[in-house]
Amino acid sequence: MDFAFDARTEELRARLLAFMDEYVYPAEAVAEEQRALLASPWDTPAVVEELKAEARRQGLWNLFLPDAEYGAGLTNLQYAPLAEITGRSPHLAPTALNCAAPDTGNMEVLSQFGSEQHKKQWLEPLLAGEIRSAFAMTEPDVASSDATNITTLIERDGDDYLVTGRKWYISGAMNPDCTIFIVMGKTDPDGSDLRRQQSMVLVPRDTPGVTVKRAMKVFGYEDHSHGGHAEVVFDHARVPVTNLIGEEGGGFAIAQARLGPGRIHHCMRLIGMAERAIELMCRRAVSRDAFGKALAQQGVVHNWIADARVTVEQLRLLVLKTAWMMDTVGNRGAHTEIQSIKIATPRAVVDILDRAIQLHGAGGVSQDFPLAELYASARTLMIADGPDEVHQRSLARRELKKYV
Repeated sequence: MDFAFDARTEELRARLLAFMDEYVYPAEAVAEEQRALLASPWDTPAVVEELKAEARRQGLWNLFLPDAEYGAGLTNLQYAPLAEITGRSPHLAPTALNCAAPDTGNMEVLSQFGSEQHKKQWLEPLLAGEIRSAFAMTEPDVASSDATNITTLIERDGDDYLVTGRKWYISGAMNPDCTIFIVMGKTDPDGSDLRRQQSMVLVPRDTPGVTVKRAMKVFGYEDHSHGGHAEVVFDHARVPVTNLIGEEGGGFAIAQARLGPGRIHHCMRLIGMAERAIELMCRRAVSRDAFGKALAQQGVVHNWIADARVTVEQLRLLVLKTAWMMDTVGNRGAHTEIQSIKIATPRAVVDILDRAIQLHGAGGVSQDFPLAELYASARTLMIADGPDEVHQRSLARRELKKYV
């Protein structure tokens, strides 16, 4: 395994680091100021559109898509260090580069499984950054970590489907630019194969029967940066049968294909979040005195910083190995590694952020530093894309099979 950056990765890293320094970091405070003046908190601040235009001008656009027909054509191993850099400003940089979830996963689904009509109508404007999208899977009334529990119905009615169900924490759905939902539901709720009961359909936001009911809070506050997380009700929302993605009964398999890259992208960005936390810890430690000496001279601070550095280096190697395996043996062949990073990375980064918050005192939980927002994001990722315990269960079963 050779994790050395090739020439293209080095060139893109240099350009992206410069873009972050010159445009993204200065825009963080501007975006918050502009958001406070918007008619709706879910509208996009003007500076975000300026960042998108500049990123596109510089060729830092759709870097996540390995298919050169639609994206940059990078391998997972090439994209990993770039996604890490965007993780240093996770609520701004990915959007600026059109590399933000859930759009990334939705674009992957449409590029791999969508019809030519789907690609023309929805993929192309998503690739251009003209619209946003949402992935409607999680439900409040069942344990959605087990996709077979989903109760939303997708019922055939002539040449149409009727979609009925209630979803929540649908990321991006509060954004007025979110014009399309990929909805996971059951087309064959009584089927004997539990993993062939589900299908995915495209439901435009303006479809009668679709109601974006309310914004869901995260740790008690509204997450404006991603366009919010919403509760969405589908009440016999009628869409043509041609809006089916793939085939009936293929929803579970499509979801698994979507989540593999999604999980590693999250882990890549989490490492960037940890790097920013370490930087903030070090800057705070050398600039503050307590009990007669700088925080940087306190032994416990040394331990926190050293442990954080060791942890990040370990996580990065595991993520790079996973990226390399996905490139060489495919997502299925890298299943154990994908689950391993999904378990290890959010948990470890939450701990690093917790220490950084502690070092900043009251400032750590304030809006004056990005740490509280980063903490909320990292902690949420211990639940998103399958809670850690689900991955631990699957991983343990795979290990045990070796001895049975």
